[in-house]
Amino acid sequence: MSARSDAKATRRRRPVARHGELRSPNPFMQMLAVFGVMVAVVAVSGIAVGAFAVWDAARSVSDNSIALEGDDVGQLPPSIGEIEGGVNMLIAGTDSCEGQDLALFPRCGVDDDGLERNDVTMLLHISDEPRRVTVVSFPRDMIVPIPSCPDGQGGRHAAMSAQMINSSYGYGGLPCTVLTVEELTGIDIQFAASIRWTGVINMSDAIGGVDVCVSQDISDRHTGLDLTAGTHTLVGAEALQFLRIRHGIGDGSDLARISNQQQFMSSMVRKLQSDAVLANPQALFSIATTALQQVNSQQLQLSESLASPTRMVQIAMAVKDVPFSDINFLQYPTTYASDGLRVLPNTTSADVLFQALAENRAIQLTGDASQGYGVEVIGEAEQPAAPAPGESAAPEGETPDPNATQAPETPTEYVELPSDISGSSAAQVTCTVAEQ
Repeated sequence: MSARSDAKATRRRRPVARHGELRSPNPFMQMLAVFGVMVAVVAVSGIAVGAFAVWDAARSVSDNSIALEGDDVGQLPPSIGEIEGGVNMLIAGTDSCEGQDLALFPRCGVDDDGLERNDVTMLLHISDEPRRVTVVSFPRDMIVPIPSCPDGQGGRHAAMSAQMINSSYGYGGLPCTVLTVEELTGIDIQFAASIRWTGVINMSDAIGGVDVCVSQDISDRHTGLDLTAGTHTLVGAEALQFLRIRHGIGDGSDLARISNQQQFMSSMVRKLQSDAVLANPQALFSIATTALQQVNSQQLQLSESLASPTRMVQIAMAVKDVPFSDINFLQYPTTYASDGLRVLPNTTSADVLFQALAENRAIQLTGDASQGYGVEVIGEAEQPAAPAPGESAAPEGETPDPNATQAPETPTEYVELPSDISGSSAAQVTCTVAEQ
């Protein structure tokens, strides 16, 4: 719903409470921040800023990068093209008070314990040909083993057998969270990024807002968010509030919050693939500029393997044409612990998922959209129209043959995921359900 500009400005500045159970930045905003850096080189080149601007953008990214254990950055090819093979990227959203606007986060400096936690942890998987995208969210309260992690000073932290996954960042930063997820999933992670609260807000402003749906009025005193039933375009601090909300939706759990975030991610994917963003040079340049500012202000941090604009453009090119139906947002399967306050990983079901990804096989969801009853599916999204056969791109100097016949497509064989793996695809339109 649209609102008067003065009212919108007031909502953007509404304080966001720092509550012990509400420390979740938006996961896809983290992906958007990475995407913004990916398009930075293209954007600055497109407006003829010149080679120095391109070099300076790359330097600002590289100077703030961090090495992952066992990371082999390798040599980049001399020209930009779609990255070869698959991609596994860890994305963490952290709850640090460092560099935050105290007007929005009044609890920072009051009850802040000084620790930085990865309260959003996602694994982004891009398959090799054919390209498909799978984003797996890991519940922050899930109890997992944390392996021995480098301490940043040449030593190592001791391994731990049972800790909440969101404590891994506090033990050893981004490299420790990567090692923890690698051990849990058996997936080799080549790239990683983390983002803080202010980075989320700024990236939300840059994209121009994302449409979200709520089925009934919701009100949450913990985040200060009040929304009436219907569709809303959220930007800035209000977008962050929506993505942190847990009380007042679904069953009030972090599992409900994950599906709420997935609704936001799906909507953003659809917006990024539409003419509203990807075909708008001004919008792309705004995203790129904002993303670089987040790197410079240390609100966004990238691994050394990702801190190359060339590499990031290669990754972006690999996903730009993936259909909505092949972009899936999943939750790592869990069961409740005996105390009912924490969750435990269901590795049996998870192994089915990660084996399918390792074998580059298509997956099919059989479970509900939300494990915490946070969203419901209300419709199907319309895929942007593909070029007509006569308009398909041909190599320079060649003309498409109008009489050419296409080889028949081979039916895709899907791996049916266990029903306790919840989630949805970008082709499904979901709506947040108020707490009953």
